[in-house]
Amino acid sequence: MTLPDVDPARLEEEWSADKEVLASLAENGDRSDIVRAVDVSFRGSEPALDRLEEDAEELGFEVIEREEDEEGEISLFLGCEQTSDEAAIRALTKRCLQIELIYDVEYDGWGCTAETGLMS
Repeated sequence: MTLPDVDPARLEEEWSADKEVLASLAENGDRSDIVRAVDVSFRGSEPALDRLEEDAEELGFEVIEREEDEEGEISLFLGCEQTSDEAAIRALTKRCLQIELIYDVEYDGWGCTAETGLMS
């Protein structure tokens, strides 16, 4: 699948938010080189989310769940295994913005837990 070009301004806007999340992870002792589960979410119409869910594996994700909020807005949560270093997160964000363009959905961000390398 050929992925479209992303508007550089949109990527920078998301990257600004990503840097805040990465700083928070670092404050919690995160070792960004440790591979961990990272989830991403998209909002959209049921047909658009159905298409994305069908193609999730081809795009490098597994389906976690679909959720409807109080206002009836539907979100699809996808997951992948990766590190949380800047290059990996920037690549993830770019891929998600490309998905946004292909599937006519709204990328709603990513999340993961801090990995310190210590057993809890």
